[in-house]
Amino acid sequence: MQRPIEPSPADLPHMQVLNALPHPVFVVDADGGFVFANSDAEQFFSSSQASLKKRRLQDFVPGDSPLFALIDQVRGQDGRISEYRVDISSPRLGGERMVDLYVSNLGDRPGCVVVMVQLRTIAEKMDRQLTHRSAARTVTGLAAMLAHEIRNPLSGIKGAAQLLEMQASDEDRTLTRLIQEESDRIVKLVDRMEVFSDQRPIERSAVNIHSVLEHVKTLARSGFARGVSICELYDPSLPPVFANRDQLVQVFLNLVKNAAEAVGEREGGEIKLTTAYKPGVRLSVPGTRARVTLPLEFTVEDNGAGVPDDIREHIFDPFVTTKPSGSGLGLALVAKIVGDHGGVIECESSPGHTVFRVLMPAWTEAQEGEEMLRARRV
Repeated sequence: MQRPIEPSPADLPHMQVLNALPHPVFVVDADGGFVFANSDAEQFFSSSQASLKKRRLQDFVPGDSPLFALIDQVRGQDGRISEYRVDISSPRLGGERMVDLYVSNLGDRPGCVVVMVQLRTIAEKMDRQLTHRSAARTVTGLAAMLAHEIRNPLSGIKGAAQLLEMQASDEDRTLTRLIQEESDRIVKLVDRMEVFSDQRPIERSAVNIHSVLEHVKTLARSGFARGVSICELYDPSLPPVFANRDQLVQVFLNLVKNAAEAVGEREGGEIKLTTAYKPGVRLSVPGTRARVTLPLEFTVEDNGAGVPDDIREHIFDPFVTTKPSGSGLGLALVAKIVGDHGGVIECESSPGHTVFRVLMPAWTEAQEGEEMLRARRV
């Protein structure tokens, strides 16, 4: 095995540049041993550079990964290759990792190859966010139409069924009651959809997310999640979230309820609630020109069966559900609420492990002042 190449003084400015890049960049020698890793690569592999220099790339990425084929191809043609949407998933990397790869020879160092990894997470978060908002707008128009076009005819149908029931036989009375019950059920569905057409500004303030999650946990343990283990992993130094408390309760109550239903009564079923402060993406806030960072990360994890592959990409779309009696509006409403707050929600799922991750803006005094000013104008 080649001895790790120590950087010369001339390399130091270049290393500073590489450390400034927002992508993992690393160099491996002819045997796959690590020669260099920038700070993002250290985070990507969850190891320091000193530790990586004692390891090989094969220790982190399966030997049959397309990454090694790309490295061999680059070595064979003295060039550079870009490959998009490459799966380098492995337990050592923390699960599913879909990335873009840029591989090139390291000119004056034979056998060494430099690899830059571009995580697809950020771009896909943006794409999902736009999709969720578009889906919410679609339901908004549909809700307004249904409220007007369906509720009135349903009232007439139910009234006619009540009149028929007064003169019907016992056998027919069962049918008239069925008509009334189904009419009521449709009205309730329309009422739920009408929430999407509420375009009033959200009243937001500084909210302690841990207070919200504790409230949700108390409700869950006294009802639908009775008997399910719920554990917490909170960051106690987390700043307040800039949000509407009642709507946050609605969001996490829905997510925890889904997790409880996914876990069911299986032995060892568990729901985990976590909060963390992490660098976030920047998104525009609906109704303003402002762009905010989303450093607050809240997750709801469960070890249930997971979301089926065929609906995973559409889990936040209206009327998409795996429940036989579900309406498919719960997660669509969650996506709308999070989107209205300028946040992002995403789902990662595999058999035995599902994570719903919510990224939200933190509260600042400037935001509080803007909220008060807007309230006065209204």
